[in-house]
Amino acid sequence: MAFRIHDSVIRGEIDNRVKGIVRGKIWVENRAEPLTLELKGNAHRDLAGCLLTFTNPLKRVVHPHLDLLHPMQRGVAGDLTAARKARVFDLPFEEAYDMLKRKQNPPEHLANTLYLEWFSEANGRVVVESADYKLTISERSWQLSPEDEEQRAHDVAAAMDEFTQRLTAAIERQQHGQKDPEEPWDEHDYERLLRESDARTDKYIELLEKYGDSAEAEAKIAKEMGWEKNEELTEEEAERQREWIEEMNRACEEALNEPPSEPEPHREGIDWIRTADGDVRHPLQHRCFESAIKFRQRADELGLERREDRDLDQFLSEFQITSVKLAGALSGLAQGHDYRDNAFTIACLKRALDHLHKAQASLEAVAPKTLLPNETLTEARRELLEIRQGILNLMDEFRRELGANS
Repeated sequence: MAFRIHDSVIRGEIDNRVKGIVRGKIWVENRAEPLTLELKGNAHRDLAGCLLTFTNPLKRVVHPHLDLLHPMQRGVAGDLTAARKARVFDLPFEEAYDMLKRKQNPPEHLANTLYLEWFSEANGRVVVESADYKLTISERSWQLSPEDEEQRAHDVAAAMDEFTQRLTAAIERQQHGQKDPEEPWDEHDYERLLRESDARTDKYIELLEKYGDSAEAEAKIAKEMGWEKNEELTEEEAERQREWIEEMNRACEEALNEPPSEPEPHREGIDWIRTADGDVRHPLQHRCFESAIKFRQRADELGLERREDRDLDQFLSEFQITSVKLAGALSGLAQGHDYRDNAFTIACLKRALDHLHKAQASLEAVAPKTLLPNETLTEARRELLEIRQGILNLMDEFRRELGANS
């Protein structure tokens, strides 16, 4: 995934006054020294030959992986422009988001956006994008010719291709050694499948963010993702494909129209509970969800700005993600579905456990800062440990069932 660091930027400068070279410095929150840029290439026509300086007037947010950015960013310039068009809300984001949740259209306008992209040897693709920065652009020291523009576009495309090849390689690494889908799969096979799915999602998001959603972009993304349509299907094959699609659509429609299944009554309190809202949830997932919400509210009551402390923000975020992963792993069990695959459920529980461990590590990093009262720290530690033990117990139970059925 690309580093998108615009919320963490304090100020910066991009200097393309020497043709073919882009130098720069970007100061970011919680780092004493700026990132230094030494890039091959040129900016777009609006910034080529110029010195750009910019400041971020908004409150900064510390990027969760900011410390992974190498201080020296050597590589290739991507798209560098202050004239990218984007739709911008006319009111604060929180208000616009509330309107969207109410299915209302918040007022917006088309604005110029600063878009700085580069491909570094150390960190891959890095992006800074904002319509809020205050910009100053110097006089031009040289002009980008049509031939220069063609070369610039070619170099950016080549750098993006190399970056997507890395993402493709990540997918292929997960595919290596994967079993035939027809053979019995264990939890490790499913773990590889889930990692491959993550890698494919990362690649798709990068391509979508880079190329947009036009018809031309859709074709390019489909090619990069390997989704190109086979134009050499025979008429008979095409007819079978259409029939299969229609059959799948009918099956999906029937499934949507079926009333939700009722969980098994004798498993209440073990595999499922009914919440105050009438929803059916697995007890462990419900506990994790309620706990994550409780500690987030506790931080708000204490007047803590979560985004100002990376460890606190990560503790609360990872706790909530654990709840989401548990829902994915256990919702079928709670609903009483009989098609559950224990090996797949174990693989999903492992992913939840990974996020819970990150929440535990972040909580321990918060502890010496005295942001949270001792009783809150003690309660959070106990809750995380007990949820962890609950996950481990479920994994052991599913493994025993697998052993008994093998």
